[in-house]
Amino acid sequence: MLNSLPSSQATRPKFGQKYSALRLVMDALTQNRNLQPQWRSPTPKARYDAIIVGGGGHGLATAYYLAKNHGMTNIAVLEKSWLGGGNVGRNTTIIRSNYLLPGNIPFYEMAMQLWEKLEQDFNYNAMVSQRGIINLYHSDAQRDAYARRGNAMRMHGVDAELLDQAGVRRHLPFLNFDDARFPIQGGLRQPRAGTVRHDAVAWGYARGADQRGVDLIQNCEVTGIKTDANGVVGVETTRGFIAAKKIGLACAGRSSQVAAMAGLRLPIESHALQAFVSEGIKPFIDTVVTFGAGHFYISQSDKGGLVFGGDIDGYNSYAQRGNLPTIEDVCEGGMALMPAIGRVRMLRHWGGIMDMSMDGSPIIDKTPINGLYLNAGWCYGGFKATPASGHCFAELMARDQPPAAIAAYRLDRFAQGYVIDEKGMGPFPNLH
Repeated sequence: MLNSLPSSQATRPKFGQKYSALRLVMDALTQNRNLQPQWRSPTPKARYDAIIVGGGGHGLATAYYLAKNHGMTNIAVLEKSWLGGGNVGRNTTIIRSNYLLPGNIPFYEMAMQLWEKLEQDFNYNAMVSQRGIINLYHSDAQRDAYARRGNAMRMHGVDAELLDQAGVRRHLPFLNFDDARFPIQGGLRQPRAGTVRHDAVAWGYARGADQRGVDLIQNCEVTGIKTDANGVVGVETTRGFIAAKKIGLACAGRSSQVAAMAGLRLPIESHALQAFVSEGIKPFIDTVVTFGAGHFYISQSDKGGLVFGGDIDGYNSYAQRGNLPTIEDVCEGGMALMPAIGRVRMLRHWGGIMDMSMDGSPIIDKTPINGLYLNAGWCYGGFKATPASGHCFAELMARDQPPAAIAAYRLDRFAQGYVIDEKGMGPFPNLH
């Protein structure tokens, strides 16, 4: 059902066609014989008003909001493989807005508010589950840091609750509270955080963009960006040259490579980040948990698998696979936090290419080349930002002015000294 048809067979779903309980019953009674493709697979046009390079969550969301909010329909999304085959389908599905710095909190809270009404907006079941998140602390210093973070959140109108040890026990009684090295003293909880089905997000945005006339071009790799004295002219692809007045780059870990086609050098490194899922087990964890004494985070999917992750691989890489030392480190963190998972078998793991910026925060801005726009540097925060990223990037491309929510995510902040260093780690992308 989710695969698109060749253009010779494709029929665009009727605009306004809605999913509903009644339609679910009717499809079941007809054994799904009347299901239509979710989106077309059109032949690229010679010219578009705007091109989005990258068919992941951010690229598809940008195209959707360009069409929905700004009336731009002569748009193409170019994806070198299949839609949603990159990081949007390779993450641990967590959404949250529990940030500290003024440049981040309003943006991620905007994303959270968009998540809360996303399914009604694009009429697609993305399985938004606001089950909450608890960030554990293990020392007085961490408690003070989380108290500061929680106060900053609440000053921006974001929900936050500082828990003592008894409060954490009420939510997570199975944790290893008395570990000699990492005793759990409490945690910072955001009740509205949670998880979303990652691939459904890509499918929902793709379907919504297609219904509004956007061309979603798969198996179309960009091999060059053509410019002249006035700015961008178009892109060279494996399916020929495509002209465009505006080009938006939403290429995640490939951002540096694609930007280099236009002669730009970005303040970004690419690293592999691994994620893991266990065999399915009975309901065990009803929230998202992060380990404060190491980089480990875990939740449980609706299918019963434990979904967890940790640090990026420390070296630069474009490989969508990881290494055994990182697997060992992540599993050690899980065992230190909750020894009960020691007998659960790991089902699979995978890797995504992370575009790690110099300060750990994203870049959404115009580039020095007229008509070329950049959406990159998402580090660990890319999936949770998807709706706000697409919403703001679309406004930037349509109006040529950044909305207030992304005013801090300027490309020149590293030269100007306006960095957004959430973790306080300095100019070391691998540490963010």
